[in-house]
Amino acid sequence: MSLQDELTAVQRCLDDLVRSVGRLEKQVGDDGLDIRRIRTDTDHLRESVALLRQTAAPPVGPRPDLVTIPDTPYDTSLWTDSDDEGLGARDRRAP
Repeated sequence: MSLQDELTAVQRCLDDLVRSVGRLEKQVGDDGLDIRRIRTDTDHLRESVALLRQTAAPPVGPRPDLVTIPDTPYDTSLWTDSDDEGLGARDRRAP
């Protein structure tokens, strides 16, 4: 199965769970701590699946162009006045 098919199956199961919890709430009553925790947990699951659907969706719009970085060495004149990281300046000694 593809990712979208799996997410659709999870959403379907979650919808069944929400309906079952609703029926359970009617039988038990909605004032108990346990049923409120179950309702809160199902709400969190719904939010999590919605977030997962958003992140799993293919990006909309064109992809940015890739920039090719050549393998040739850089021009050494770019580094004439720079310090070596961790070593300090070339004309001074470390303390």
